[in-house]
Amino acid sequence: MQKSKRWIGVLLAGMLLLSGCGNTKEQPETKEPVVNETEENMQKVSDTEAMEETEADTSEESKGEVNAMDKTMVGDGVAAHGALRVEGTQLVDKNGDAVQLKGVSTLGIVWFPQFVNKDAFADIKSWGGNTIRLAMYTEEYDGYLSGGNQEEQLNRLDEGIKAATDLDMYVIVDWHILSDGNPNQHKEEAKTFFDEMSAKYKDYDNVIYEICNEPNGETTWEDIRSYAEEVIPVIRNHAKDAVIIVGTPTWSQDVDAVAAHPLEEENLMYACHYYAATHKQELRDKVKKALDAGTPVFISEYSICDASGNGGIDYDEAEKWAEFTDENQLSYIQWNLANKEETSSLIKSGCDKTSGWTDEDLTETGLWLKQRLSQ
Repeated sequence: MQKSKRWIGVLLAGMLLLSGCGNTKEQPETKEPVVNETEENMQKVSDTEAMEETEADTSEESKGEVNAMDKTMVGDGVAAHGALRVEGTQLVDKNGDAVQLKGVSTLGIVWFPQFVNKDAFADIKSWGGNTIRLAMYTEEYDGYLSGGNQEEQLNRLDEGIKAATDLDMYVIVDWHILSDGNPNQHKEEAKTFFDEMSAKYKDYDNVIYEICNEPNGETTWEDIRSYAEEVIPVIRNHAKDAVIIVGTPTWSQDVDAVAAHPLEEENLMYACHYYAATHKQELRDKVKKALDAGTPVFISEYSICDASGNGGIDYDEAEKWAEFTDENQLSYIQWNLANKEETSSLIKSGCDKTSGWTDEDLTETGLWLKQRLSQ
């Protein structure tokens, strides 16, 4: 039996050798894959062209049509400056360095709500702006206190505040009195409104409160002062250090009247509004007088046409105001982000885009502002 098993083993080994399954057979030599150099070079050219096309596309975007991600990285916003405060006549940042806010104001958020959106604000930021002013009319048609849907307007404000915050921008909540020329007319409603707003946004370092847009008519500085003395403490109950802008007599032009009896509060600024074709050297002299007297001034609304928001553009006066504003490091907010058929609107009335505007979509005022913010 042992001999038979031995012969069977020999036979099996022979069969394995013949079939190539044995371990004694030498393994085939491993060779590097053959590379077709022509194909490789063509692939390299293709890859290079693709990279160049990508770089070209990126370059084109950076020249004007900035994508949404890039827009959020442009400008000097809240991340750089933090919570603001007032020192002397100057608005300063968390480091005590002078800061100049610049941007645009909406028209009435109840009339042109479509422009209160993140993409529109991102466009303004891509031009160089760092601030949005949300104008909520009180007395005008469908205003907050004249039959308008208050919940809808509060929601619109919330959308605007959160959009600006997401974009690292500052935002002004504007109690936009106009035809109700004396702010005391709706003082109690203002106190309720600012109590709710300051409580809701007390932890937002970027929110600024403008408590009376343009007092006018027979309204005096003392009228405004008494109103402010009641409204400001309501805000301070929640937002203890927020910057507050106080309107001044004659549609916020008599900013020099403040010095005789200023409010005894910190982190206050006083509004000056101008329209370059109407308000010229005389108003600049008032602002300079106010600054020299220690009054902090904030240009919370202006345009380069006449005071109606319409009429022709005065480019010479617009440039004089721009130089004066920069020389004195004044913050400035241009009127208005809308496509209303008037000179002060930034978007052409025939344009239905709510963001992503090209130069062809902008009015002469819009083109001027875009250039101004980019300087």
